[in-house]
Amino acid sequence: MDAEKRRAELLKLLRKSVKPLTGAELAGYFGVSRQVIVQDIAILRASGEQILASLQGYLLNLPSQEAQVRFVVACRHTREQIEDELGIIVDQGGRILDVIVEHPVYGELRGNLMISNRLDLNTFLESLEKTEANPLLALTGGIHLHTLEVPEQKSMQKIIASLDKAGYLIK
Repeated sequence: MDAEKRRAELLKLLRKSVKPLTGAELAGYFGVSRQVIVQDIAILRASGEQILASLQGYLLNLPSQEAQVRFVVACRHTREQIEDELGIIVDQGGRILDVIVEHPVYGELRGNLMISNRLDLNTFLESLEKTEANPLLALTGGIHLHTLEVPEQKSMQKIIASLDKAGYLIK
């Protein structure tokens, strides 16, 4: 299969998938290296496709079917409070799409999270610990934004109230 056909097929797979697809899965499917998939994804992005790379794999940047409300919250906390903050959100039915910080040189820096439940949260936390990487909030003294999705307005209000009660919400 030539590169153009592979990219078209790759896009079809991403459109059909209900979960993120890893580079290794895609490489195995197409019989190419993971680096070839990374290059294909870069070319597709450059052509305007909204492909996200998350800890769980690649997916198209489309609102989830069940989510009807998308909103942004501004928060401040320490590294040690990440689990509590994100746990509050997923326990109230929220999906954490990303984390955003403002960098003085680079401007807006965004990390795709795609955390929908405690399992996703634990995977993220284990990755942070294993890699010893600093979370983006370390760049800004704990100040950051999250884009969230919830199925209804009521869930949004509960999340905001819970984050405020915990002292994480910046108003």
